[in-house]
Amino acid sequence: MSELNAQEAAAPSGQDSAFRPTAVTAVPLETIGGWIGVVVPGASAEVPVTGISLNSRTVQPGDLYVALPGATRHGADFVSGAVEAGAVAVLTDDAGARLLALSNDIPVPVLLADEPRALVGRLASLIYRSRPEDAPAPALFGVTGTNGKTTTTYFINSLLRALGRKTGLIGTIEILAGGEPIPSLLTTPESTDVHALLALMRERGLDAASMEVSSHAISFHRVDGVVFDVAGFTNLTQDHLDLHGTMEEYFETKARLFTAERARAAVVTVDDEWGRRLADQTDIPVTTLATVPGTGAADWTVVDPRPRGLGTEFGLRHRDGTELRLHTGLPGSFNVANAALAAAMVLAGGSTAAEVQSALDAADPFTVAVPGRMQLVATAPAAVVDFAHNPDALARALEAVRSPEPEAKVIIVFGATGQRDQGKRPAMGAIAARLADTVIVSDDDPHDEDAAAIRADVLAGALEAKAAEGLGCTVLEVFPRDAAIAKAVELAAPADTILVAGRGHEVWQEVKGVNLALDDRVELRNALTARGFTVLDDQRIES
Repeated sequence: MSELNAQEAAAPSGQDSAFRPTAVTAVPLETIGGWIGVVVPGASAEVPVTGISLNSRTVQPGDLYVALPGATRHGADFVSGAVEAGAVAVLTDDAGARLLALSNDIPVPVLLADEPRALVGRLASLIYRSRPEDAPAPALFGVTGTNGKTTTTYFINSLLRALGRKTGLIGTIEILAGGEPIPSLLTTPESTDVHALLALMRERGLDAASMEVSSHAISFHRVDGVVFDVAGFTNLTQDHLDLHGTMEEYFETKARLFTAERARAAVVTVDDEWGRRLADQTDIPVTTLATVPGTGAADWTVVDPRPRGLGTEFGLRHRDGTELRLHTGLPGSFNVANAALAAAMVLAGGSTAAEVQSALDAADPFTVAVPGRMQLVATAPAAVVDFAHNPDALARALEAVRSPEPEAKVIIVFGATGQRDQGKRPAMGAIAARLADTVIVSDDDPHDEDAAAIRADVLAGALEAKAAEGLGCTVLEVFPRDAAIAKAVELAAPADTILVAGRGHEVWQEVKGVNLALDDRVELRNALTARGFTVLDDQRIES
């Protein structure tokens, strides 16, 4: 999981430096050795360390280079390059040490640990002083769950800004740390980058930040050493079973965020059984949130939702009788849930209900445009790009875009990602067949898997549901993806809705190791324009 990560192979030059604070007080190697239980002898004890990296290509002078096993090669194979770039010491495991013993003499100290990856987060926290106990640091809001993480963090960020806070954001789409936006490669960056970013935010005077926390991040130690002021839970539905194996293991991984080691307080959406279990078992102060009728008692409950434009106006009522009025300009009941969670988390972080209501009234913060998340490209036909890439998200997106007009049809373009949970492919096909009038199955990101085989899995689910349930939808297979989007526009009438689902904000499609330029929003705009339809300005949200 080090040198041979695909994300690292594609890392833009200079991105690592953009993540780091400009001033770091050197930590003696002896101190680092003490933290991991290794004695550093002689003059090596005084070697000054000012950074830490898992990737030899991003090493800067003064770094500790952590050489970890990768998919096909070990990070120890790249120690020479790391040292040439300025690494002053190496941390590795037994396998790495054996490789180093076979190579030429390494001119820097080498520290050995059984599981170095499990140490990296704490070491990054030590080196960058990202969350020091003796100095102020940004209030940190972490959001996990299967769906809704990105939108909820954007909503939190927008509400905090409306409250006058200077904010940062770490997530799937971009990283905001008080400067120019930095495109993201991972939902949650590696722990070395997370701690460097938090230190950078502190250096730049930011006083709050929101972060997406994926199950991969928890499993692969990317948030080790981070303590969130408030951790939030959206929902849990089938996804990532290629990593976790079962829903139970998936849940237990998410639940590890809601412990005293990782968070000071929690806000948990209890609309599903997983949320209720999480609220019951967490050992930190927890606030519960119910966003759908019939959920049962909760600390905060969504009440009186009413359509307003494409979005929803609704109340958020506390069990003590306090009630706030909220609005989101983004369509769908799931965006009501995202907005409610964002508000509840900010309240749990110390803002008063009066302060939050004033910010909501003045700035309408939950109508912020979230790239690739229910992003409206045109209104006649309604044309929407969304990141929905699992069964639950796809169903919610299709339900959200269905027009009340009886003659209006829904046309969906989607596929499934290669080398991921194959069990969800037919389920997604069946959902599309049930909820859309025209189903166009195309390619998502095949990665190294055969694209035709992926489409066949999705098509099988759609066709089986169509036949077994007597559905009246039309099912088509069209590829490549730009042709599928053009076909959807060709079939659409002005009253219809086109949903292009699965890739959202992504601008590259990976096929057999090659990144092909492909942005669903651009392709949809171009196809609509070619047919004479009017498209909206970029990032516009109707409310």
